[in-house]
Amino acid sequence: MSPHSTLPTVSPQPRLSDFFQGMGLLGRAFALILRDRRLFLLSALCAAVTAAALVGLVWLLWRYAPGALESVWARPESWYGQAAWTTVLVLSGLVLWVVGANVLPPLLLAPLQDPLSELTEEACGGGPGAAFTVAGFVRGLVTGIVHTLARLFFLLAGLAVLLPLHLIPGVGSVLWTVLASLYTMTWMAGEYLAAPMTRHLYPFAEVRRMLRERRALCLGLGAGIYVLLWIPILNAFFLPVAIVAGTLLYGGLREARLLAPPPGESTTAALK
Repeated sequence: MSPHSTLPTVSPQPRLSDFFQGMGLLGRAFALILRDRRLFLLSALCAAVTAAALVGLVWLLWRYAPGALESVWARPESWYGQAAWTTVLVLSGLVLWVVGANVLPPLLLAPLQDPLSELTEEACGGGPGAAFTVAGFVRGLVTGIVHTLARLFFLLAGLAVLLPLHLIPGVGSVLWTVLASLYTMTWMAGEYLAAPMTRHLYPFAEVRRMLRERRALCLGLGAGIYVLLWIPILNAFFLPVAIVAGTLLYGGLREARLLAPPPGESTTAALK
């Protein structure tokens, strides 16, 4: 398989099957990581940190989530009240675990996200990244953390807006779980597509445009990452796989000429 063939062939026009192509980007990302030694080593480092973070999140939720719920809703004594209370605890815990998985590992691994994206572009036939310098590393570290914090704010803000759904008797918590999951999937697509686009100095308006115009494709990517989080062992690799998949999507959008060349870059510098 040539480096060029690793990039997805994106249809010029949106179609429903784009959703499955978006999910399939994770398979492409796994294959590329296994073929490229540098990507594999960097991904293994990310996986070790991510695994520790995910285990820590499970412990925190197991230890503190029941008490947190009891502080706002005392545990009922009736069997049906306890069933409702437990349902809210489980559904909220599942979504909070996904949110935590998208908060803690990205913050811990912010310095490695740009190198992963750069190696992916290089493995797909792009030019080598810039040479390492201490100043460049520090600048990339600060920029990565600031951008990650900003994107995490939008994730948490969106979920907070949906919280009042819990007040609807019966179906409120189920509705919150479904809508929060869909919002998180969309956010994931934007998060990992924004990684290479931010590095190439695209404004975030361009990321929003892709999320809007290629909704099925982006939602497929987000849904694939969301599902990956629930697969034991493989979920330790979710962050590097998501970054590589987002970079492949960026390359596919460039190949299809759905994205203009990065600001300041000549049109001849597009991915080939």
